[in-house]
Amino acid sequence: MDEIIILADGEFPTHEIPSRKLKNASMIVCCDGAAAKLLSCNITPDFIVGDMDSLDLSLREKYRNIIIESDCQQTNDLTKAFNHSLSLNPYRIIILGATGLREDHTLGNISLLSDYSLMSSVSVELWTNSGRFIPVNSGGIFYAAKGSQVSIFALDCNLKIESIGLKYPLDNVVFDNWWRGTLNESIDDSFELIFDKGRVLLFITY
Repeated sequence: MDEIIILADGEFPTHEIPSRKLKNASMIVCCDGAAAKLLSCNITPDFIVGDMDSLDLSLREKYRNIIIESDCQQTNDLTKAFNHSLSLNPYRIIILGATGLREDHTLGNISLLSDYSLMSSVSVELWTNSGRFIPVNSGGIFYAAKGSQVSIFALDCNLKIESIGLKYPLDNVVFDNWWRGTLNESIDDSFELIFDKGRVLLFITY
C-alpha cells in the first residue's frame, strides 16, 4: 500500500491541494462522523472507522461491510483510524479534515501527530485548508515554495534549533512557549532545521 488518506470530521477539504488529494486517493479511511460528508461528494471510503456514534443508522446498514467499529473510549476516532491504517502497511498517511470547527478537537488532533510519528516508520502529515503540519523528530531539509510561511512548534522546551534558509534564524530562539517559532518565512525553495533529536511540529503554508 503506497499512501492512505484519513478523513476526520473537522473542516472538510476545500482548498485545491487537499481537495485534489482526497479526490485522487487510492485508499480512504474515514472517521465515522465524516462519512456522510464524503459520501455526499460521491466518494465512497474504503473503510469507516470509529465508535459509530456519529453515523446515521441507514448508512451503518448500507456500508456495514466496510465498517471497523470500536467503542474504546481511551482513544478518539482519529487514532482508531490511524491504527487501522497502520495495519495496512502504507508508506505514508495523510490526514485531512482534522482541524477547524471545534478548537479543542483541532488542538487535540494536532497534538497527536507527534505521537503518531513515533509509533512507526510510516511518514505522516496533517493537511488543512491553509497548509501542512509535519511532525519532525530530528533535523533535515524541507521543501517549501519561496515565500511560504513557516511555523515551528517545539514540544520540548529545552530544544535548541539552528536554521538555514528561513527569514528569521532560529539559532537564538528559546522555545519556552508555542508562539516562539511561528510566522517565519522560507527565503528559497527549501530550508534546513539543524538539531539532533526532539519533538517538533512544522507548519508550512501552501
